[in-house]
Amino acid sequence: MSDTNDDGPDPRGVKEKLIRTKEQWAKAGRGLTGTTGSPQERRPPGQRVTEDFPVLDLGIQPNLSQADWSLTVGGRVTNAVKWDWAALMAQPQVTLTNDIHCVTTWSRYDNQWKGVAMRTLLEQVKPLPSAKFLMLKSFDGYSTNVPLADIDRDEVLIAHTWQGKPLAREHGGPVRLVVPHLYFWKSAKWLRHITFMDQDQPGYWEARGYHMRGDPWEEQRYG
Repeated sequence: MSDTNDDGPDPRGVKEKLIRTKEQWAKAGRGLTGTTGSPQERRPPGQRVTEDFPVLDLGIQPNLSQADWSLTVGGRVTNAVKWDWAALMAQPQVTLTNDIHCVTTWSRYDNQWKGVAMRTLLEQVKPLPSAKFLMLKSFDGYSTNVPLADIDRDEVLIAHTWQGKPLAREHGGPVRLVVPHLYFWKSAKWLRHITFMDQDQPGYWEARGYHMRGDPWEEQRYG
């Protein structure tokens, strides 16, 4: 969750100084207004609207071609799945427009995405009744957890296109998840693996003080 003028990566590639700073933000409650809103109100509490699309990462941007990319799905499902690029593109494609909201207090309106509806994947893997949560893992080592109830929605998709162009590397290309009704750290970039789980577990930022769910209108920035 960084922007382009953060300090550069350390020798391992991960921006350790930035990570420590954002852990401090969680402890201090940075950005919290103490108010709640409603999804009927377009701008969640404490957010500012920007026309830019800040670059969000840990300091590592995997250089993946379409041929390099694949997605595996397992855990508490009936059918484990592996999609390569051809398999992804063979699925029904959808185009959706939505707003996105970053925990660092920026929001960007009217983002047009193209990809595969998450419900298409759910139909194929058939989650077991015990499946209640997902762990999303990325090619850069990032991870984040999301309740199944927040994934099984019409507006959630596995995206490969933004604003009519292939998703850029810095924004998670070739493929990222988009969960627009939660803070954007839940929309894992460079998506590579999904595990369906019966119990919730923290991902990267959740283990560092951020909320386990992340509803912007409830100001669920931190845990």
